[in-house]
Amino acid sequence: MARGLGKGLNSIFQDVDYHDESVQNIPLKDCRANPYQPRKVFEADAIDELKDSILQYGILQPIIVRKSIKGYEIVVGERRYRASKEAGLDTIPAVVRELTDDQMMELALLENLQREDLNPMEEAEAYERLINELKIKQDELAKRLGKSRPHIANMVRLLTLPEKVRAMVNNRELSMGHARALLSVKDEEEMLLIAERIRKEHLNVRQVEQLITRLNEKPKKKKKTTSKDVFITSRETELQEVLGTGVSIQPGKRKGKIEIDYFNEDDLDRIVEILTKTNQA
Repeated sequence: MARGLGKGLNSIFQDVDYHDESVQNIPLKDCRANPYQPRKVFEADAIDELKDSILQYGILQPIIVRKSIKGYEIVVGERRYRASKEAGLDTIPAVVRELTDDQMMELALLENLQREDLNPMEEAEAYERLINELKIKQDELAKRLGKSRPHIANMVRLLTLPEKVRAMVNNRELSMGHARALLSVKDEEEMLLIAERIRKEHLNVRQVEQLITRLNEKPKKKKKTTSKDVFITSRETELQEVLGTGVSIQPGKRKGKIEIDYFNEDDLDRIVEILTKTNQA
């Protein structure tokens, strides 16, 4: 999915006047990190490259800050701030804005999303924090950020993964597609084993989905009369891909049963919305 935003910053912060802003040089020692910064990892090599660029060409774009009791809080531009410190600068060009905590949170997230600076877990954590702090639902957040609701829901669901798996996503040992496939594995130990196998054998997403489908079938084989045929397995896979969650079809002599996994109210609403749209179509 494209990570570009469907809305500009001005459309999100309509009550903030950004006209007649002036750039001023402020002391680096007076700057503080953004308490709502969604990025958790700043790669040393990238900071070093930016430092070299700053030493050669200067800072091409001012950072954005807001005034605080002890100086300034960085809203946008923490990498430029860190690289400027590494370059030994005393001041940095900045635009000072009056922003609420909510606006500061959203602006920091938007800036990182536009630059594609966040890994999947950082993006998921940022969405969840906005939902909790702003006390809004996923559909409203999706509208404000110009994202689709399924994208927000799928990202937030990544936070239900075990810590070890989340760390592997952070370290780029697992992709977003791998992580989504692992969400359909109910047993945590089994999930960790699959994650390790992905890392060691460099499995692609399709291979992982096929592996999980086979593993999910194993317990059913104990019941000779209800073992799944290729048709049922295929339908399970189709539903999992459409709904973005674990699906189990249990055939029976008189009637069968379909079980669909969901994690919270928002996730249930998302699934119902997909099913409703599919039915209307």
